[in-house]
Amino acid sequence: MINPVHLRTLVEVTRLGSFAAAATRLGYTASAVSQQMSALERDTGVELFQRSARSIQPTEAALVMTRHAAKVLTDIEALMAAASRTADTTRQELRLGIFPSLATYVLPRILANPAWKKLGIDLRVSVAEPAQTIQGLRTGGELDVALVYQVGQSGLAWPHTVNRQWIGDDDFRVVLPAAWGIGTDSKVAADHLSDMPWIVHHPGTSDATVIERLFASCNLHPRVVAYSDDFHASLEMAAAGLGAALVPELALLHRPAGVVVLDVPEIRLARNVFALLINEKQTAQVQLFVELLADTFNSPALKPAPNPSAPRKS
Repeated sequence: MINPVHLRTLVEVTRLGSFAAAATRLGYTASAVSQQMSALERDTGVELFQRSARSIQPTEAALVMTRHAAKVLTDIEALMAAASRTADTTRQELRLGIFPSLATYVLPRILANPAWKKLGIDLRVSVAEPAQTIQGLRTGGELDVALVYQVGQSGLAWPHTVNRQWIGDDDFRVVLPAAWGIGTDSKVAADHLSDMPWIVHHPGTSDATVIERLFASCNLHPRVVAYSDDFHASLEMAAAGLGAALVPELALLHRPAGVVVLDVPEIRLARNVFALLINEKQTAQVQLFVELLADTFNSPALKPAPNPSAPRKS
């Protein structure tokens, strides 16, 4: 095989009449040019230059090869340009269903990542809760990928025709009003929180059922003062002193002042985050997107910061 780089160097040496001039033109040393021409002679089996102490003289074979090399190099440039244009046009549309906190805190970081621009994906986004998003996979192919979560063994179900890939876990944390004076390093058992007012999920949902069972197993029977499925609203109400709440870590990335995040050993619960992919839509581009999503989701930057200036009582 003939190296195209050597052909380009041959064209310049023949045109300029010396190794040194060609080296200056191409950004090589004269020695590198000489070595390239020797390699080209070995590859072709013909003598290209008659060398003397002070000059070189191209042979007839070199002149013939130079004429053909110019055409070959032009064709290579045309080939590369055509390939580049093809790469620009082979973009893939990805219809993505995503739940709100992932769309708020993870998706913008992906879109700002230089790796995203190289994927060649045109994104179409639908933000909704998992139950609604999964319907987009079921009916008429409205979505290609659904990003969903499942709390414990809740009743979330998806079509058997999709491929499920685990992304990571979004752990729940207990959030208290800072005004209650309980410090982040306090040792608090779950049953000690029973007499306190709580902000909880609306009853009847699968997530609420899982949380109710967890609380009951911890002998925690909350005194409910508010129902809210909106974690941001729950955080604001907790900050205002209304009650405690159970909130996933993603929602804590922009928590308001006036709340304390507490670790209660008995309360261990997480939202398991999955990507559900339509098999025939699972191209290499989509798989790279899912990998970028998992890397972003599990990065330290998406872990909530420690409690700022929280009271520290035991």
